[in-house]
Amino acid sequence: MALLSIVSPFLNESGSVADFAAFTARLAAELQEAHGLDLEVILVDDGSTDDSISRFRGVLGGNWRIVELSRNFGKEIALFAGIEESRGDYVMMVDADLQHPYDVCIELVSTLLADDNLDAVYSVRDDRREESVRKAIAGRLFYWLINSSQRFAIPENAGDFRIMRRNVVDALLKVRDKRRFNKGLYAWTGFRQKGISYTPDLRVAGDSKWSKLSLLALSLEGITSFSPIPLRVVSGLGALTGLFGILHGLKILFEVMFYGISVPGFPSLMVAVTVLGGFNLALLGLLGEYLWVAVAEGKDRPLYIVRRIHSADGSP
Repeated sequence: MALLSIVSPFLNESGSVADFAAFTARLAAELQEAHGLDLEVILVDDGSTDDSISRFRGVLGGNWRIVELSRNFGKEIALFAGIEESRGDYVMMVDADLQHPYDVCIELVSTLLADDNLDAVYSVRDDRREESVRKAIAGRLFYWLINSSQRFAIPENAGDFRIMRRNVVDALLKVRDKRRFNKGLYAWTGFRQKGISYTPDLRVAGDSKWSKLSLLALSLEGITSFSPIPLRVVSGLGALTGLFGILHGLKILFEVMFYGISVPGFPSLMVAVTVLGGFNLALLGLLGEYLWVAVAEGKDRPLYIVRRIHSADGSP
């Protein structure tokens, strides 16, 4: 019988344990009845400081394992750890806070199994219209930057909530980027993928672990990992600034030689120093971000470290 693996990273989700256990039990029963699939649940503890692990161990049923990481490595790495631990013919990623609706999970599975030519089915959030205009513009700019000059396109508003066949999973596991941006890696691996729109459910318990600063950091990692456009933009601005400086210098020389107009000293000098200095610092900072990505990859540290693996049968 084919096996479907559910991969769910969590961080301090003790409040949603009972609901998650009921969710997976219901899913296991329907998958076996409708599609003849067995279910295994792979939870990844990304450095929780509460009693999430003990509570999950007390209520989960069926085939499950909990990968307890040695510290908080971030959701991108925790997802990879869960995918690497999975053994299923199909792998689906679901958030432990249950914002991913049950009906959409069934739809993802049914869509993939109904078409042998599909390798993966991903979800696209369609509630972004409620966001502020400023956030919407920032999102459009981000996807324009990261998709420009690429041979592949990262779908807008597509996240980790998806299902993949084993061949896609094996290909993804070969990509050992230390600075991971999973949205980009899903698209980079290619294969035949299809998107399904959905509206997320309300969080069962707790608050989002993503702050504005962490989202900004993740976006920066995505841009520096997949797009050279910022470097080209800054280089273009530097070239335009230099050209403007040359034209302005010729204008001053012309006015002095033919009209005897005196050249203003301190103000013009300070403007030039400030503009050029600002561009230089911005370029140095941008180069530093790209250099840090290269340094992190060159260190070749393991992506994560496992403290312990808990399983349904109690074996190590």
